[in-house]
Amino acid sequence: MTDVPTEVRVQAGDFDLGQELTRLRAGDARVGAVVSFVGTVRDMNDGASVSEMELEHYPGMTERALEDIVAQASARWPLYNALVIHRVGPLAPREQIVLVAVSSAHRGEAFAACEFIIDYLKTDAPFWKKEQTPDGARWVDARITDDSAKAKWAQA
Repeated sequence: MTDVPTEVRVQAGDFDLGQELTRLRAGDARVGAVVSFVGTVRDMNDGASVSEMELEHYPGMTERALEDIVAQASARWPLYNALVIHRVGPLAPREQIVLVAVSSAHRGEAFAACEFIIDYLKTDAPFWKKEQTPDGARWVDARITDDSAKAKWAQA
C-alpha cells in the first residue's frame, strides 16, 4: 500500500496532540488502530544540563526526506494515514519536538510503522541540533543507538 495520505510538516510552532490525532482518523471507519510517538526536549544530555535545544534544517530537502521515510513505511505495512510533525528553532526542555502518528486496521502494523518512521527519521532526516549547556553551545552528534535502531529494520 503506497498511496497513503501523508502529511509532513516542519514548523517552529507547537502542535496539539489531541487535535492532530483526531484529524488523522477523522471520517475513516476502517481505522482500528492509531499509534503515535511524541518526542520531547530533555534537560540533560551526555552528562550536561541542557537549557535549550535549537534545530536547523534545509527547507524542502527535509520535507522530502520525511516523505520518503513515510513512503518506505507505507510500502511495508498497510497504513491508512500518516503524519509527521517536526519542530525547528529554539526549544526549551519538556517542549514537544516531534510527532509521528499512523493509522491502520490493526495495532501491530501501526506500532511497527510508527517505530520504523521514528527510527529512520533519527538517522536519515537532515536536522542539525545545537544544545545550550553551562559550558556553552555544542552540536549534538549522531548516536550509535540510533544507527542500531535503524539497522534492525534491514532484518525485519
